[in-house]
Amino acid sequence: MIFQPVLNVFLLVLLFAPAWGLAVWMLVRAARASGAGAGSTSSAAPSTGAGAGWWALRLVMLLACFLMLLRPGIPGGTSETLATDTDIVIVLDTTASIVAEDWDGDRPRLEGVRADVQSIVDEYPGARFALITFDATAEQRLPLTTDATALMSSLEILRPEVTSQSRGSSIGIAAAMAQETLAGAAEQSPERSRMVFYLGDGEQTVSSDPESFSGSAAYVDGGSVLGYGTTDGGPMKVTSGSFSGDQGYIEYQGEPAMSVIDEANLQTVAEELGVPLQVRDAATAIDLPAAPATTTNHAESGSVGNVIELYWVFAGLIALLLCVEIARAAMLVVQLRGLAIRGGDA
Repeated sequence: MIFQPVLNVFLLVLLFAPAWGLAVWMLVRAARASGAGAGSTSSAAPSTGAGAGWWALRLVMLLACFLMLLRPGIPGGTSETLATDTDIVIVLDTTASIVAEDWDGDRPRLEGVRADVQSIVDEYPGARFALITFDATAEQRLPLTTDATALMSSLEILRPEVTSQSRGSSIGIAAAMAQETLAGAAEQSPERSRMVFYLGDGEQTVSSDPESFSGSAAYVDGGSVLGYGTTDGGPMKVTSGSFSGDQGYIEYQGEPAMSVIDEANLQTVAEELGVPLQVRDAATAIDLPAAPATTTNHAESGSVGNVIELYWVFAGLIALLLCVEIARAAMLVVQLRGLAIRGGDA
């Protein structure tokens, strides 16, 4: 049995300790009350308080929830896998143009971004990934982690900036944050290589000159600038941050505003980072550089174990116990309504 907790075990214990303490206290209290009042409860009215048995079930539910968050699993076979001792920083444009509809015809560019990041994850198994996004400001969405699932989950829920709050953006606004992340990685793990993947369309929508990524070049061992968009451009839908549905397209002078790729700006970013530029389209497979050979090797054991997740067992138990609680609550409501009716007739 192995465990892959979603949070540090100590933090999980701190989170659950108050609930456990309350459940145990109520269990002991209910047990004492049941023993002291045995045979004294009138059968004319149902008890709405939970007895010791119910508190025992709730204690089991809390324990099941704790075990589920520990993500238990068992080894499910082995497969030889490369271990890439590389730190990969992904810098992603999240301005409105990232959903411009010129990917694979009229699909949003974000679909291509997600597919390409998945290819990056698959290409460098065992790497640590960090995600930095930028629009009017830069934000680190994910610090360096080997949890590729967290990276892809971040991209799945990612949405562009709210259109009404857009103030224009610089393609280099994330330069300082990227440099800081790379420098920190180099200081903490100098033996690991570092790669940067910059994903965007190169549109500079503020009047100032873009910030330079040249300060990061000393820490970069590889990577690519991946460009999205077409010269014809694509329209961009309005984003509001609410669930009010389709609000149409962003307009400029009465016509849909079009976002076009700026290859010259993207080439400048690539030269500053010391990596190649690759303009992406759905019909062409992404061409990813090999990780530095000095940090790519087979795992020490020659294989990496696959894991069969068992958290679903505890999730099922929690669902079952919740159904029991709901059924009990429904019965109590029916009984109380029956008493109210009989009381009114009397």
